[in-house]
Amino acid sequence: MNKDNQHSVSFVSFTAVTAVAVLLISLKYCILYVVTILSAVWLIINYWNFLVRVWQTLPRDAILIKDYSTYFIKIRIWNLLGCDTYAKIFKRNVEKHPNKIAFKHEGSTWRYIEVEEFSNQIANYFKEQGLKRGDIVALYMESCPEYVCIWLGLSKIGVIVALINNNLRADTLAHSIKVSNCSVVIIGKEQINALVEVINTTTDDKLNHLFTNTNVYIKNYIDDTSSLINTSISKAINLDYELKEISKSAPVKDISEGSSKDQMLYIYTSGTTGMPKAAIMTQSRAIYMAMGAKHIAGITEYDVVYTPLPLYHTAGGILGVSSVLLGGSTCVIRSKFSASNYWTDCLKYECTVAQYIGEMCRYCLASPPSDADKTHQVRLILGNGLRPQIWNDFITRFNIKKVAEFYGATEGNANMMNTTNKVGAVGFIPFIGEPFYPVTLIRVDPDTNEPIRGENNLCIKCKVGEPGLLVGKIRKTTENSFSGYVEKSASEKKIIKDVFSKGDKVFNSGDVLIRDEHNFFYFKDRTGDTFRWKGENVSTSEVEAAISNIVKLKDCLVYGVEVPNTEGKAGMVAIVDETSDLDLDKLSAGINKSLPAYARPLFLRVVKTPVSLTGTFKMKKNDVQNDGFDLTKVAEDPLYFNEGRKFVPLTQELRDSIVNGEKRL
Repeated sequence: MNKDNQHSVSFVSFTAVTAVAVLLISLKYCILYVVTILSAVWLIINYWNFLVRVWQTLPRDAILIKDYSTYFIKIRIWNLLGCDTYAKIFKRNVEKHPNKIAFKHEGSTWRYIEVEEFSNQIANYFKEQGLKRGDIVALYMESCPEYVCIWLGLSKIGVIVALINNNLRADTLAHSIKVSNCSVVIIGKEQINALVEVINTTTDDKLNHLFTNTNVYIKNYIDDTSSLINTSISKAINLDYELKEISKSAPVKDISEGSSKDQMLYIYTSGTTGMPKAAIMTQSRAIYMAMGAKHIAGITEYDVVYTPLPLYHTAGGILGVSSVLLGGSTCVIRSKFSASNYWTDCLKYECTVAQYIGEMCRYCLASPPSDADKTHQVRLILGNGLRPQIWNDFITRFNIKKVAEFYGATEGNANMMNTTNKVGAVGFIPFIGEPFYPVTLIRVDPDTNEPIRGENNLCIKCKVGEPGLLVGKIRKTTENSFSGYVEKSASEKKIIKDVFSKGDKVFNSGDVLIRDEHNFFYFKDRTGDTFRWKGENVSTSEVEAAISNIVKLKDCLVYGVEVPNTEGKAGMVAIVDETSDLDLDKLSAGINKSLPAYARPLFLRVVKTPVSLTGTFKMKKNDVQNDGFDLTKVAEDPLYFNEGRKFVPLTQELRDSIVNGEKRL
């Protein structure tokens, strides 16, 4: 073969190979192209609404993710620098601005250095008294800067502080002290009589041993404790006198031994039903909770935060004061909430951020208008429980630019926040964040409150718009842990097992919420408060909100009562009417207009004296629910029956006809 032919064959061969290669490569890419197009079409057809919602919420979610990432990274950096406890982080703030005002309270101010030195004295004194890491002290005082300094100081030597509700009395107080397993009790002067009553009446050996030894200290008691010599608290020690000669230097070694895993506080549930339970608050849990609220709500070190909330609860005692201890801000503490002074205080102290809980908002709205309503400098309010029925009225009257409504529980891991001013929402979860933050709603039986399980015996997630129990998956990571309660049996009751897969666990919040299509969550009711009537689930909180508006924001409680020979529970409302101006005709007309037939209370109790409140202004339903509509138990308060068009007095004859089934309900 000559050279020309050889070249021709080579050229043809090369061309053929190239053509086949191009064909194969093109075919491959054609197939990939077609598959990609078909996949995209399939996704659009099946997930179009979801993709639209993701796009619509992207700006909202991006801001939250940025804020979350910021505080998460900041905490990680602190940990790398060895700042993994409150004492270590606060020390950095003290070094940064020692003379800045940390706390304001009534007529006093506390600089950062003064908080540091007083808390050091507390640490050094009780270390000298023999307290060691892991010991427990019960703190029973009014809200004030010293309150914060005491638990901060004790945490420096690893002592756990049980924050006792300063409103508790008698058996509930005795129970709270006992379950803490404390070896020392520190009280304020205002709590002396309440503690004396417990000491004089208790028959519990454990408490008697605690009180008969020198284990009670009194703070802010200007008199010599010798004046108590003839009382059962005669051995109490005046803590102010004891601290006078104590060193203000930090117990450096003890502080350095502290870690993020240390138990720091016991914070009690409010006790609206049953006795309070002591939830365990670790250093890391408190830090994540407080820093999360600070960054997501947008609180800076230049803000002045107003907290009239009790410091024995998480909202005031962790979120509020941590604006100082962790965030470098200034915090104004008020010992007792006052609706008439709320905005006056904010104006006086030049507050820029104010804390609230729902009932406070209602009380403020019911108070007379004042010049301070709009002349204050508050740009942000932070809290939970602002009812959607009064949301717009509240922010309009008091000129609020931003509401940071949040949902959370001291012991829970299913927390969220609404920083978008979405009326009624307690928070939201980004769509793209769901895999990393496993908080969701599951179906429960409305009668038993037990989870409804599918064929595989696993729980069923709720659909959009479907009420369900809020749960948070329990993982071992620091930021998603469940520390539980001091009483282990109580901890087990809050855990649901085998939820979405065999062996997994979730925290049972006990709250029923609803999720909308944009992943905003709305509070509906407590699982124990919802009752069933006429085949429908009745949310007590929704009925309370409606009736409260009808009766000019008076206190009211809605609950279900059993009626013999009927299925479910009938609705009953107790309305506090101290001024005797309740208009029953207006009430009946308003109920008929605003509530569906099944949600209208059949029974009415007009309460002449205030209902017992918890420290966070939640009314105790058990006090009235146990009485029901029994005339022999409710002797002083008028009872009425809803005839449909009006409320009529509930006589014994009418009650008997209802109980015997003669009266059709």
